[in-house]
Amino acid sequence: MSEPGRPPVDAMTNPRADRVRDVAKLAGRSGRLKRRQFFVEGPQGVREALRAHRDCLDAGGSPIIEAVYATVECLKRQPELMELASHPVARLQIRIASDLVLSAMTDTVAPQGIVAVCNFVDVPLAEVLAAKPKLIAMLCRVQDPGNAGTVLRAADAAGADAVIFSSSSVDIYNPKAVRSTAGSLFHLPVVRGVELPDVVAAAKSAGLGVLAADGYGLLNLDLLQDESAARAFEQQIPDSQYVLEDPTLWLFGNEAQGLAGEEKALADHRVAVPVYGEAESLNLGTAATVCLYASARAQRRVG
Repeated sequence: MSEPGRPPVDAMTNPRADRVRDVAKLAGRSGRLKRRQFFVEGPQGVREALRAHRDCLDAGGSPIIEAVYATVECLKRQPELMELASHPVARLQIRIASDLVLSAMTDTVAPQGIVAVCNFVDVPLAEVLAAKPKLIAMLCRVQDPGNAGTVLRAADAAGADAVIFSSSSVDIYNPKAVRSTAGSLFHLPVVRGVELPDVVAAAKSAGLGVLAADGYGLLNLDLLQDESAARAFEQQIPDSQYVLEDPTLWLFGNEAQGLAGEEKALADHRVAVPVYGEAESLNLGTAATVCLYASARAQRRVG
């Protein structure tokens, strides 16, 4: 038995071991693409990955997690992680590792005590549209991994059916993006590496309207929400230019420039979130959250 405060004798303690280096390579895009794997760090993200892994196998799907590495201290603080991993369906064995090893795997100064190596979880666009979605968010040329993860998390919270990343957007498997999703990456379908014109054409064919979030848009989001509420109470209103309750694909653009002119031209309408104070505009994460919740609430009124 190991001494108190020391890892077990069979624990991974060498930060230069081949296995440690293999995990560390997943921090780079080329390493992820070559193996079609990424890593998740921290109890929250790994917990959701373990649940998704168990549920996927239980439904007859392929495994999501390939390996899990954790410190003894983390497993003592979060015993449910061991319970999820040892579930008869999950069939995972957590490998004990030192903080130094986890730090070398993730290139973080303060490792969070647990890392899971996962297979890519994105799905084809056709699979998403075949499920008759009501609400989808698409990120166009979004570059910051933190923003990408935040929008995905907001979409999850709003009950969206999928999130789509254009080919020119940041890789959602970037470690910072994965951390920013706080586990939401495993809650709803994700499509990546697609072109905006192809997505818009397919979405319209599937019966979705397309709205572009644009600070200078001609439609006002507040007005669309007011009209939706009026319809819910069967009040007489003028013909609306867009019914917010309808299945919708929202387009969100680059953090600095927003959507380009040719991107906005593909949408059915450009919608502005009104700003009542002195702020010049809303940041990407906030604007996306407001837009997605507006659609979600309208759709639930009639659902």
